[in-house]
Formats: sequence, C-alpha cells, structure tokens
Amino acid sequence: MHVDVPAKVHAIYDEVLRRNPGEEEFHQAVREVLDSLAVVLDRHSEYAEMKTIERICEPERQIIFRVPWQDDRGEVQINRGFRVEFNSALGPYKGGLRFHPSVNLGIVKFLGFEQIFKNALTGMPIGGGKGGSDFDPKGRSDAEVMRFCQSFMTELYRHLGEYTDVPAGDIGVGAREIGYLFGQYKRITNRYESGVLTGKGLGWGGALVRTEATGYGAAFFAEAMMTVRGETFEGKRVVISGSGNVAVYGIEKVHSLGGTVVACSDSSGYVVDEDGIDLEVLKQVKERERGRISDYADRVASAEFVEGGSVWDVPCEVAVPSATQNELDDDAATVLARNGCRYVIEGANMPTTPSAVKVFRDAGVAFAPGKAANAGGVATSALEMQQNASRDRWTFEHSEARLAEIMRDIHTRCHETAEEYGSPGDLVLGANVAGFLQVAEAVHAHGLI
Repeated sequence: MHVDVPAKVHAIYDEVLRRNPGEEEFHQAVREVLDSLAVVLDRHSEYAEMKTIERICEPERQIIFRVPWQDDRGEVQINRGFRVEFNSALGPYKGGLRFHPSVNLGIVKFLGFEQIFKNALTGMPIGGGKGGSDFDPKGRSDAEVMRFCQSFMTELYRHLGEYTDVPAGDIGVGAREIGYLFGQYKRITNRYESGVLTGKGLGWGGALVRTEATGYGAAFFAEAMMTVRGETFEGKRVVISGSGNVAVYGIEKVHSLGGTVVACSDSSGYVVDEDGIDLEVLKQVKERERGRISDYADRVASAEFVEGGSVWDVPCEVAVPSATQNELDDDAATVLARNGCRYVIEGANMPTTPSAVKVFRDAGVAFAPGKAANAGGVATSALEMQQNASRDRWTFEHSEARLAEIMRDIHTRCHETAEEYGSPGDLVLGANVAGFLQVAEAVHAHGLI
C-alpha cells in the first residue's frame, strides 16, 4: 500500500486540531513529534495502515472532576482536577501532578503526551500520563493545602494503583503535597501501597536522588552531548533559568562537572554572578526561606540582580531553560546564538518555542529536547517504584550511578536513531523517533485496543 507520507502527517495533525480545539500547548507538542515521524512512515507503512499515530495521539482516558474544600476562614472553594491517562502500552501510567492556576486540560494533555515518549526513552516499564489542578498552593497554609489534597485524592484514588497509574510531583506539588495525598489514599483504601505515588519522603518509601534527579539528569545528558563532540563542561559558562529544584540541582551537578553557572532567575528577574552561583546561598534563599532571587544578590557581593528582562541576555556557552513551557522564544534564541551559545539543554517541559528551535538549528547550536534531557526525574521515580516493589532501599551513590547510566543511554539512543534515520546530530528527531518506535511496537503487540 503506497502512502503519501507528507499528506498523511498533515491529515493526522488536522484531525488533532479538529478534535482538540483551543488546546494550543497540546497542538504544539503533537506537531513537534509529527514533524519527525515522516521518516518512520516511509519505512513502516503498517503504522499508517493501523493508524498507530492517531491512536497514540488520543488519550486512553481523560478524567476531569470537581475539588471542593474549605479555606482557613471557613469559605468553600471550588477547583478543578485533571488526570489524563494517555498511554499504557509500556506499563502503568506514570507522570506528575501539577498544582498551578494555569493548569487546564490542554496543558495536562501536552504534558501527558510528552510523557509517553519521555518514559519510553528511559527504557523503564512505564506508560505516560499527567494530572493536576488549577489550585494554587502559593500563600496557602499547610492546613489549607492538606484539606485540598484530601479532597483531590478522594476522587482520584479510584483511578490509581501501582499497576494502574502512579502519579508523582510537578510544579506546586512537592514532598508536603505528596504526603497529604498518600495519607488520604491510604486512609480510603486501607492499604499501604508505597508504589502508588513517587516523590515520597525518605522515611516512608521515598528514594534518594529523587529531589536532585531532573537537574542532575539534565547535566549528565549535556555531558554526553559534549563527549561525542570531544568536549567537557570544563571552563564553560552556563546559564540556567528558574531557581527551583531543577535549576538548583542542575547548578550543583554542572559545578561538580567543571562548568560555571553564572546566572539563574525567577519570575521577578534574574541574577548574574560572575564568580559562579553560590549554591549554599541559593538553597538558603529559595528552599529554606522561599524568598526571591533578588535576596541572593543582597547577600552575595559579586552578584547583580536585574529586575524583569531576559536571563538569556547573559552570554554563555551552555543554556538550560528549566522554568516553564515556551519561556525561550526566537528573539532570545537569536541573542543566545549571537553571544556564542553552543549547547541548549531543555530542563523543563517544552520550554523552547518551535521558532526558537529553528533558530538554534540554523545557527548550528546543539539542542536537546526536554523529553530526553529532563527524563531524569521520571527515571528516578521508576527506580523508586523498583525499590518499593522489592522493599529495598539503595544508597545515594548507587541511585546516582543508575541515573547517570540511564541518561547516557537515552543520549546514545537519540544520537544513534538520528543517524539511522538520516539526520545526524538532530536529537529532536532522534528522541521522537526512538520513543515512538518503542511505544508503537508495544501498541501493535497488544492488538487493536
């Protein structure tokens, strides 16, 4: 059967747009993957005949529910909860919960769609899903967060299980929230099912390195990119956006690998420290005091705070966007390329716009997509699931070594797949094709379901 591949890909995308109106982030994520899959359909016509791509683009299950709760004043609040169980071909649905006012169905679907391929690239037996709520934990008391989490889990619990769906944290969902969610799950089900949530506290089933995993993993991936080009981090200037977990532990690992992170940011602006970001001061400000990045500049003589503006104006050789989706646009990409940036590693989910990726490609900047470079978090979540299942606990050193191995393997798969499919060095195509092929093979093996 002859397939007009460009027309087929275009038709698939048009159908996604028709069936999912107004979900711009989801459209962007699908388009990014589809742009890489023409080479696959050229070689594997069965994926066109069996509508494999269309099946993967349609979630297996979408759950939307009301979350009523009372604040400290006794006033009733209503939020909306989501869980999109996107694909279970490789294992139970796996992906974080995000609590943020921006959360809507389109964003959850974009994150869940990305998660399918990210999880496949880790080589671990986990499918893809994502969830969350438009609840904002910022400024809320512990008691309010607890009441919200208990209400949220009172509905969600019926859809979860260590062999069904295993959420973790994301933006707005840390150890505190995971604790409240797990407590309510245990209370309702009367089961101590450790493997039903990951990102747990170390004293009750959590895994060492989970907190550091995404930041460390991005640094390990960047190191692998440099290795194939005969380079290392040694002496390189690095800029990382954000100042949350990914940025903090990305800075920590980059410094240990010989690079120097000279700038990071938050929503108020960014700091530049030519001596290299002082990690202990940054942790004190952001983790223990929950302060602003400007507080760092107040305490470190070599640092300068720039209110507003773009952290990407700071010259660097390595850029790691680690804050949120679409934070790095084509204007910022042009500035980075002009200032000598040679590597861009996505530490967040889709933080670079499609037009910015094109700028980097045209300028010869090596680019690592988030579905590959920021897979360290979910990879370590899968390692946490392994430890829970075996009632075991690994050392920090063992867990970090496993994470480094997984990230190097992901890079190798992306690099080799890009070469095999005629686009050497194109890690976006390599990641999309490698992830898709693994999922597609499992989808076909399971029949038409």
